[in-house]
Amino acid sequence: MSSLELDVLSAARARLGLVALLVGLAALAWWSTVRAMDGMIANPGAELGTLGWFVGVWIVMMAAMMLPAVSPTVALYARMTRQRGIARPVAFTAAYLVVWGAAGVAAYGLYALARHTLGSQLAWHSGGRWLAGGVLAVAALYELTPLKDLCLSKCRSPFGFLLGTWREGLRGAFGMGSKHAAWCLGCCWALMAALFALGVMSILWMAVVAGLITIEKVMPWRRVAVWSTTLLLALLAAGVLAAPGSVPGFVVPGGGMGMGGM
Repeated sequence: MSSLELDVLSAARARLGLVALLVGLAALAWWSTVRAMDGMIANPGAELGTLGWFVGVWIVMMAAMMLPAVSPTVALYARMTRQRGIARPVAFTAAYLVVWGAAGVAAYGLYALARHTLGSQLAWHSGGRWLAGGVLAVAALYELTPLKDLCLSKCRSPFGFLLGTWREGLRGAFGMGSKHAAWCLGCCWALMAALFALGVMSILWMAVVAGLITIEKVMPWRRVAVWSTTLLLALLAAGVLAAPGSVPGFVVPGGGMGMGGM
């Protein structure tokens, strides 16, 4: 075997090892999240705890939910660097968690502000039910917007993005990761809002949303993935508005879990 073939084989093994590392970290994050949320109330409107606690759990949640979906992009970046070290891919990946961590802080602020200003108006039997159903309906509609389509294109086909924004060094890797994470945020923010509507502390709904994100980003049939997500969100919106107790796995505030739940 020639030296060139050996280099190609070595690089391929390094990329495979990197993907395995990211998937392993995601598995560890899932385990940590399950432990952190054990016994917590998993319905819409549940308390999020202190800001520091929530941000810590949120970042671990994002690692669990996003690392499998982003691993092909990180592997492509690692291939384009033509470097065998993992420092740059790690910096690229870390940028995702920073961007999504900032998004978590913003979500916490909006959540706390809404609870403080609206108070009892957001109680489930007042406006909470309509708010949860409305958020799910908006998330379904967003799936079909040009902005969603553009952001998803950047996530599904990152090669052009990487070429157009290429920067050298660790700082460049972090900057590129941040920019691509922003496209990812534009792609997935509505799904994350849907998670809040379904119960942000619910492991079940975390898994559902993570699955939808991964399917949209890696499934070969893009339109099938998007329309399937749209249909599911629309059905959940209708179920939460019309008969929340019949939605499998949905925890109705003060009313227990819908039929078919765990």
